[in-house]
Parts: sequence; C-alpha cells; structure tokens
Amino acid sequence: MSPHRNASVFGAVHLGHLVIETERFADWRRFGADAVGMHHDALDTGLMRFRLDDRECRFLLRRGPAEDVVATGWHLDDHTVFEEIEARVRAHGVPVVHGTAEEAAQRGVERLLRFPGPKGITQEICTTPLRSALPLRMLASGWVTGDAGMGHVAITSTRPTQVRGYFGTVFDARLTDCIDETISGVKLKIRFLRVNERHHSPAVAAVRGLPIDPVRTRVQHLNIQAATLDDLARSYQRVHELGFDMALSVGRHTNDKELSYYARTPSGFEWEVGWNPIVVDESTWQPATHQGISVWGHTPVGRTVVDALDRFRAGARSLARREETVPALSGAGIPDE
Repeated sequence: MSPHRNASVFGAVHLGHLVIETERFADWRRFGADAVGMHHDALDTGLMRFRLDDRECRFLLRRGPAEDVVATGWHLDDHTVFEEIEARVRAHGVPVVHGTAEEAAQRGVERLLRFPGPKGITQEICTTPLRSALPLRMLASGWVTGDAGMGHVAITSTRPTQVRGYFGTVFDARLTDCIDETISGVKLKIRFLRVNERHHSPAVAAVRGLPIDPVRTRVQHLNIQAATLDDLARSYQRVHELGFDMALSVGRHTNDKELSYYARTPSGFEWEVGWNPIVVDESTWQPATHQGISVWGHTPVGRTVVDALDRFRAGARSLARREETVPALSGAGIPDE
C-alpha cells in the first residue's frame, strides 16, 4: 500500500504554540513578561504560559531538566486537515499519541495529537484554539500572528535534506530560499521552509562538510514578530536594562528583510524579536540563494574566547549523539534544487 497523501495541506498549517521545559521559572517570567513584553499566566507551581494575542496559550512552560523547546505545536485550519496529517503519519508507520483533555486544555486547544519530529522535538498538531476573554496585560502593543502563524523556529542539523524531507512529507513545506554564510571560517547553509504565506516557519542551518552540531539545545532560536518598530526598540532596551544577555544586535536580514535582534533566553537558546518581514506571494515567488545572513547589523554581542571554547566543546560532544530525523517520514531527503 502506498503512503497516504491526498490534497496538499500547505496554507492550512500555522505555527501555533511551543512547549519549553525549564527549571528557571522566575528568570523566564522576567524574560518573557518584563523584557520581551508578553502576557504571563501562572497555572500552578509546575506550569506557566505566555500569550501574544487572544489565544489562551502561545508558549507553555513546564518544569523539567531539558532547558529547551521540547514540542512544536501546529494549529490546523479544521478537522479535515488534522485527519489528513494524522493519516499520513500513520501510513508511514510512525506512532502517534492523542493528547489528553488536560494536555489540550494546557495548550488552549480542542484536539491534540503528537508524534516524533527531527532533533527529538515532538511535533504536535491541534485544532480549534481557545480564545481568552481576559484582557492582555503586556508591555508590547501587540504581536503579529494570524494566518501566518506566530513566528518561526530555527534548528541546526547535520542532516538537513532529511529534515527538509520530513517537513515536506508531513506539512507539504516549500523551500523559500537559502543563505550561505561563513562564521569564524565555518561555512553554513541555511534553508528556509514555509508552510503558509510567512517567509519561513522552520529554518534549518547546516555546517557544510562537518558532522558537528555546535548548538547544545535542540532549537537554535525562535522568533516572534512585533507589531510596531517601537515595540521592537522598547523590548531591545528592556532586555539590556534587565541584564539579560544579547546574542546579536539589531540588524536586517538579506532574505526576508526582517529587522530584528537576538537575545539569549534563561534556557540558553536564542529568542529573536523581529519586525516587518516580507510576505511570500505564491504566484511569483522563486527560491534564491543569498550571500550572508544580514544586510547590516546582527553583530555578536559580548562574545569571548571562553564562549568560543564552550561552543567547540558542545560541538565535540555532539559527535557522540545520533541526530534524530524520523527516517520513515524523512525518506531519502529532499536535496537543494
């Protein structure tokens, strides 16, 4: 029997929520609410949430040792799309688990299914996000979510074609473009994938010719989009004033033209706050390769020799870890055009 694959789900998939596991609740509350400017809700001693809009949950933080993103949640347009993706995953022999009513409520959704994803990040699909009647209490004037989803997630990989194959099989992801970049003599290729009109929802960075992943966390960075330039500038100022580390200063990207900065979260991965990226026009868009990640800015902040040695040690340790790609859904992978 051939693997299940009916109508394309492209455009009906949106990055909806992320699950972060951490023991650093106090630091995360200061970072998310007081620095970045999101709405914060404490659920109990082991759970808290951040909101960006009228949905009950955009970030679910639970107590645990990972200090990392452990699940990516994709909100789907309707139950038909949900069932199409579930059938695809099952047809490839990959196990799926239906979330309990309590787990769905924690994420503010009606229906929840999870299955394995690249880099050991669980993929969750959901329908019918719940709306909160409570007013937002946040320092930002707003965040851009809507049909394009809430932002993006970037990972590093030693097997990028397999990761691209995974997102192609499950979500009909399309290649938007690529960036070739050299950092400290190391050549990188970054592939940007879209599942709707947002320029990219997953991004996959690969070190060319080296079997080393220099990033300790599964996620290298995540992104949310500020509603105004003033929101971006004010959050940048608050991150500095509250003493959180800045990874990259304000700059503008070559491919999606987004103005952004990168802060370092209490768990160690980076958090990008961006503003005004381009929106893809499916009728005219053609993938291209850009040289360098930024038109200007995005300069490293506070990097030292000790930081470089720590990254080298993390990369060396990664040689002992087998990268998870979920072969049944990745197949032979999708090479660059």
